[in-house]
Amino acid sequence: MAMGVPAGLDLDLLRSFVAIAEEGSFTRAANRVGRTQSAVSLQMQRLEGVLGQVVIVRGKGGSVELNQQGKYLLERARELLALNDDVMRSMRAVPVHGTVRLGIPEEVSARRLPRILDRFAHVAPAVEVEVEIAASCLLALKLKNAELDLAVLRSGLEPRDWPAVEIWRSATKWVTSDEHAQHLRDPLPLSTSPLGCPWRPAEYSECPWRGMVFRALEQAGRSYRIVSTSATLQGQMATAQSGLAVTSTLVGDRLLEGLRIVRADEGLPDLPECRYLMLKARDPRQPMTDILAAQVQDVFGTANDGT
Repeated sequence: MAMGVPAGLDLDLLRSFVAIAEEGSFTRAANRVGRTQSAVSLQMQRLEGVLGQVVIVRGKGGSVELNQQGKYLLERARELLALNDDVMRSMRAVPVHGTVRLGIPEEVSARRLPRILDRFAHVAPAVEVEVEIAASCLLALKLKNAELDLAVLRSGLEPRDWPAVEIWRSATKWVTSDEHAQHLRDPLPLSTSPLGCPWRPAEYSECPWRGMVFRALEQAGRSYRIVSTSATLQGQMATAQSGLAVTSTLVGDRLLEGLRIVRADEGLPDLPECRYLMLKARDPRQPMTDILAAQVQDVFGTANDGT
């Protein structure tokens, strides 16, 4: 036998109920919701009738208290009203138009950027997104120069004293060729970022990513030699793919054909964890930037595949 449809809750009744609970008085609640006291009293009778139980206890001198059922209802009523109000604001909002500029590092763009753009297109279909894919150091410079509204940067390369939110962390691993054993050579042949990167922040004597790799090897007593340098991850990976050197990448990144992650038992030292930050421009285009930032944070925050 099919069950009947449960009775629905009238949001107007819930709004008056919340007002009574927060004001502690039918009179003050009536003023707050713009009704007479008798109308609010009738509303509460209807609400308790729908619920099939008492939720408000009227004391002496006009005082009002909630019983256990009333306290439970108050919490859920607030949630329902907040959801209702949020939906109504969104549906009535004037469509957002314009352009927003996003900067995202090459190494994290492949998996996340399509998801970010897809989500953003659903909530702000009339807004154009200009995407800059580059090294974090270049994106940081563009952010400082007001050429971006929003940027994702590798921690350590962000502008000083700039508000930032950490959105993701990843382990870092060595990458080598499937067919060659360069990771076993001594000294270790490396493909890394260039020494004289023109976008490196002035406060750094070297690229933090490059320095991270060197320090890990030096602390492990492993000698190395630089075979190739490239400002792009693609260039570094190509050198490893050719079997000339090893390089490093984030866990979960899609490797080019012929590449693999070096196993923990193959003799190379552990590399530090890598953190990523989200930063807004000093004067970003709004509300587009805030809408886009919410999508970026959600995509990075809901990753469950190590990426």
